[in-house]
Amino acid sequence: MKAAPFAYVRPGSTQDALAELGRDGAKVLAGGQSLVPVLAMRLGRPSTLVDINAVPELSRISRDHGTLRIGATVRQRQVQYDAATAAVPLLRMALPWVGHREIRSRGTVCGSIAHADPSAELPAVASCLDATMVVAGAEGVREIAAGEFFTGAMTTVIGAEELLTEVRFPIAAPGEGHGFGEFARRHGDFALAGVVVRVRTRDERVDARVSCFGVSDHPVSRDISGELQAALAAVGPTPAEPDLRRALAEHAERITSDVVDTGGDAHASTAYRRRLTAGLLAREVARAYLKSLRSAEEGTSR
Repeated sequence: MKAAPFAYVRPGSTQDALAELGRDGAKVLAGGQSLVPVLAMRLGRPSTLVDINAVPELSRISRDHGTLRIGATVRQRQVQYDAATAAVPLLRMALPWVGHREIRSRGTVCGSIAHADPSAELPAVASCLDATMVVAGAEGVREIAAGEFFTGAMTTVIGAEELLTEVRFPIAAPGEGHGFGEFARRHGDFALAGVVVRVRTRDERVDARVSCFGVSDHPVSRDISGELQAALAAVGPTPAEPDLRRALAEHAERITSDVVDTGGDAHASTAYRRRLTAGLLAREVARAYLKSLRSAEEGTSR
């Protein structure tokens, strides 16, 4: 099939883009890797495509006051290899799993987050890190925490006349460790289940947070500091990874019974997704904790 007829505009500023979005039925075009297939199958019929790629202020990556700022038209592949993004390790861990190289060459970080596919990696990264979404509209600019941004499958709090102009990710500090894992039938397919983990080790305190994707209608985040501390109490503060994974297994099963609520489908049952998620969670939390110990030691030695 081919897309239904539509008008096309290419504004040169954010304000001009917002003016175009004020028209009934307008839709933003950035990378187009999700939008164009929807148009081709006529699942969406926007009256106007507002191409924001000529807006210079939306194409920037910068570091500012402890955050990494990624503009709306920055490509995923650019983020994957830009030196500045090493300050947010979870982005670099997740991006190789986003589609294929050709998709990442055109797809944008902000576009993936705004699309809010339940199986997508980048919304889960944003949720785990509690990133901030900057949304512009006719009435001004809003800053929205990731926990309030995603409301359901492919649904966010962005209004029809608003534009996600940038996402701000917190820069990792000494004592942080991260984990990322997903399972799909083939590399580049949508994940049957995936987890994103951040662990912080400060003196004798351990904080841990996990976001799961592919298992609900939006990324599901949980503070699992208590579960990690209980596992460490059973195996000691500097365990071998296999021992910590075994200690975490029972806690992981309990967590996933709560967060995995998607129904079974042709690809996997709910029970199978829970087993997948539990295994990924135990593995990645153990890895993230050990990385946090090394990061804390390196931070102390500087």
